[in-house]
Amino acid sequence: MKRAIFCLTILAAVLLVAQTAELVGQTEEPRVYVDYRDVMIPMRDGARLETVILTPKNAKEPLPFLIDRTPYGVPAKEAVAKGLSERQRWRSENYIFVSQNIRGRFQSEGKFVMFHPPHDPKDSKGIDETTDAWDTVDWLIKNVPNNNGRAGIAGTSYDGWTAVMAALDPHPALKAAIEQASPADQFLGDDFHHNGAFRLSYGFEYSASLETSATENYRFQFDRADTYDWYLGLGPLSNADEKYFHGKVPTWIDFLRHPSYDAFWQRQAFAPYLKAVKIPIIHTAGWWDQEDFYGPQKIYELLERHDSEHRNFFVAGPWNHGGWNGSGSKLGAIDFGSDTALHYREKIFQPWFDHWLRGEGDLKLAEATVFETGANRWQEHDTWPPKGGVESRHLYLREGRKLAFDAPGPNGAFDEYVSDPANPVPYRPRPVPATYPGPEWRVWLVQDQRFVDHRPDVLTWQTDPLPADIRIAGDIVTNLIASTSGTDSDWVAKLIDVYPDDAKELPGYQLMIADEIVRARFRNGFEKPEPVPAGRPLSYTIDLHTNAHSFLKGHRIMVQVQSTWFPVYDRNPQKFVPNIFEAHAADYVKATQRIYRGSNVVLPVIR
Repeated sequence: MKRAIFCLTILAAVLLVAQTAELVGQTEEPRVYVDYRDVMIPMRDGARLETVILTPKNAKEPLPFLIDRTPYGVPAKEAVAKGLSERQRWRSENYIFVSQNIRGRFQSEGKFVMFHPPHDPKDSKGIDETTDAWDTVDWLIKNVPNNNGRAGIAGTSYDGWTAVMAALDPHPALKAAIEQASPADQFLGDDFHHNGAFRLSYGFEYSASLETSATENYRFQFDRADTYDWYLGLGPLSNADEKYFHGKVPTWIDFLRHPSYDAFWQRQAFAPYLKAVKIPIIHTAGWWDQEDFYGPQKIYELLERHDSEHRNFFVAGPWNHGGWNGSGSKLGAIDFGSDTALHYREKIFQPWFDHWLRGEGDLKLAEATVFETGANRWQEHDTWPPKGGVESRHLYLREGRKLAFDAPGPNGAFDEYVSDPANPVPYRPRPVPATYPGPEWRVWLVQDQRFVDHRPDVLTWQTDPLPADIRIAGDIVTNLIASTSGTDSDWVAKLIDVYPDDAKELPGYQLMIADEIVRARFRNGFEKPEPVPAGRPLSYTIDLHTNAHSFLKGHRIMVQVQSTWFPVYDRNPQKFVPNIFEAHAADYVKATQRIYRGSNVVLPVIR
């Protein structure tokens, strides 16, 4: 049987000890040894889930469980037999690690359902990831010797989502959780869509990876080195199933059948379910998470409305997806001056579980702990976003491609470009390799944006060099006044930190700080798409989400606007069709796009 890590999650810190290269590649350092047990834990409906239990050898006291539930595969016995890293001693000696394959994955029984929604509470026999987590904890407490009756759960990405699901109705023994980059809403902001815009390359490759085979993480085989060309050659989205999936990838069929925010997507979203903080929980986000940046922020926000006992916390650092599990000193070319991931693991992750599961330490954790990039320092806040000491300042898109805090007069002026679906703007420098396994996907959000700066279909505005630092902390919003000659459109807004041309390191570098896309058909609601009135200026609010960053003295602030971002997002035909997944080649047309004076970016500036 193949057991593998799928690099989407880089898996959680709790699995790092068992599934990363530390297990097999760093044999020169001391090793820590555990007992390996592979069991099939029965669920309430009779299905059995494959579970690996790693118990410290010669444990001197009853220990708590630390659980990860995953679709990506559990640790292999031959890898664990080589010993765990000395750097993981605190975990491997003080916890019983549990890694479980969810239903229908590898040797676990039952049917795999991508992001299985909670079952109907009226169905007394219903099952979902919440009931499976409950049954797993119950079995562990009753059947694994020398446990102290407490369990915690943590995970990254899909595994973070299963951690949140476990917290919806936690077993009495489940005392704490950390969700890292859990998706919260797959139509509004996470893996598969952002504001209704479909994440093409990611959705295509991820669906193929999990639903082509139950016993391995499948990798789709492209016949070209540049997937930009491959996806452009694919043509309309309807060709994907006809040519490659043939109705055998359920999630892709769901994409086709549910092109708007209908009951299918709403059932998967957490908004209807997060009505109470039932166990202490941390939500961990990475400022440059290329997959689930929206999720942990939204889950924290939803739970914060009900956090009367102060058990809901937010942490964000300068990481990509799962970056808190590795080395946090750099991301791509950007240096943060210290190992931010090590800081997170030693100062937040470890003390959190030691406190709640082992009764150790006086937990002193701020409501929000965030890393302020640019200045490269950790900051603590009483609320997130911060409410005190922050001023909303409007940075306007002015004439001459300038940005300024002074509003322009009401003269109706605009800048324009032509958006051509046949020549879309690439989201990273070409050639664009497959999403996995290459390293480029993990760092594309910090790549130098100069590769698109002078494309005729990308508009750019920037400030003069800043006379002093501008620090921001909180939510960033773009207010766009725009028109299109078509009857549908996408609008992409990017906030960029431009380094000085004479900087000692990375001169002229254009570092993207915040970004987002909106699909114009959903401007009046995501449930019902509507055509855009051609040529009419309309207002669009684009939430770029929260951030903490210092634009340093001598740097410039830049804003870019474009209408394609390919192939991470599918091409909008720019001619309204009820379902873009059913669009024909003739529906894809050029459009003239205009951005009007008065458009602005609202920055949460620290006073």
